[in-house]
Amino acid sequence: MKVAVMTDSTAYIPAEIREIANVHMVPLSVVFGDKSYEEEIDITTEEFYQKVRETKQLPKTSQPSIGYVTTKLEELKKDYDAVVSVHLSSGISGTYQTVISAGEMIDGIDVYAYDSEMSCMVQGFYALEAAKMAEQGKAVGEIIQRLDEMKETMKAYFMVDDLTNLQRGGRLSGAQALVGSLLQVKPILHFSEKLIVPFEKIRTRKKAINRIIGMLEEDANKGKDLSVVFIHGNDEASALELRDAFLQKYPSMEATISYFGPVIGTHLGEGAIGVGWYVK
Repeated sequence: MKVAVMTDSTAYIPAEIREIANVHMVPLSVVFGDKSYEEEIDITTEEFYQKVRETKQLPKTSQPSIGYVTTKLEELKKDYDAVVSVHLSSGISGTYQTVISAGEMIDGIDVYAYDSEMSCMVQGFYALEAAKMAEQGKAVGEIIQRLDEMKETMKAYFMVDDLTNLQRGGRLSGAQALVGSLLQVKPILHFSEKLIVPFEKIRTRKKAINRIIGMLEEDANKGKDLSVVFIHGNDEASALELRDAFLQKYPSMEATISYFGPVIGTHLGEGAIGVGWYVK
């Protein structure tokens, strides 16, 4: 059985890496007024943050249509018997469910949607691991089992500079956002039960980032080999600084840089910082 691997654009796997790894992608979109932009296709991350600054308008976000997904699956079935499709948390988007529904509509290819229960490059970790295993000729069951194993050690925390976007987008309650802005809180957020929820409330950006790095180093000090990603909202310099400091302490670890693209950036805002990791 020949297995394809697909994900959505919110994994933020750079196009060149997707191509090398043979990971297929369906895009989510951001909508400014009456114009829709497919992320990674119609609008770059840099263009998105610039547009938000210029228009002072928070766009809406949109999942892929079922028609778009079925068309993609029709293409894949020409060369593949099955597809493992890794998506952002079903608690914050209907993309995962759309792929399940699309799979039920298509004959000739078996579709296995996988809920990462997270997003961004942490979701990308799952897709890249699945692609590596598919390339090795592993069966779908083995791939899914490995993704479930990864999920047991997968962690991700992120800090936002401004809670307004999360609150307006319905991803965080208004009361929490109000308290945060009044107290100048820089909350550490994480995914729990597939939803974005506060983990801890910290008073300053520096302390919040230090707290996240402290949790990462706690796991790194357990002697296990980690794969780590430092994620930024249009602030690559901060992510690079954090990665380089981490690699100085743990030179044998694998650490990469990623970003919050348009869809996730809509909710987290510019300046957000995240760190994700799992035991390899």
